[in-house]
Amino acid sequence: MAKRRRRDKKKKIHLTSNSGVVHVLATFNNTIVTITDEKGNALSWASAGTSGFKGAKKSTPYAAQMASFEAAKQVKEMGLTNVDVLVKGPGPGREAAIRSIQSAGLAVKRVKDVTPVPHNGCRPKKKRRV
Repeated sequence: MAKRRRRDKKKKIHLTSNSGVVHVLATFNNTIVTITDEKGNALSWASAGTSGFKGAKKSTPYAAQMASFEAAKQVKEMGLTNVDVLVKGPGPGREAAIRSIQSAGLAVKRVKDVTPVPHNGCRPKKKRRV
C-alpha cells in the first residue's frame, strides 16, 4: 500500500512590528507589488499577471489596482497596518497602486519615488523612428 504524502501547509508568518514597506515596480508592460517588513523580508507579492491579466491588459491602471489590493489583503490578515510606499518606474499603474493600498485598509505613512536616474551614465539607445 502506497503512503500518502502530506501537503505541506504554508508556514504562518508572525510579525513583530505592525509596519512595513510596499515596493511598487511599474513598467510599461506590467506592475509588480511586493510588501516587505522593515528588514526587507518579503511577506507578500502580486503582479498584474498573477491577478489574471494577460497581454496588453497587464499594463493598465486597473490591473495594477487589482494586484496591489491582492497583496495588501494578504498582509492585512498578518497584522500589518502602517506602510511606506516606494514607487519605481514610469508605468501607468503608479497612482492606481497607491490608491488601492489605501483603500485596502493600510495606512500609508509616506510615498517615495525611487526610480533610478542616470547622472549621464551610459549612452542612450538611438531615437525611435516611426
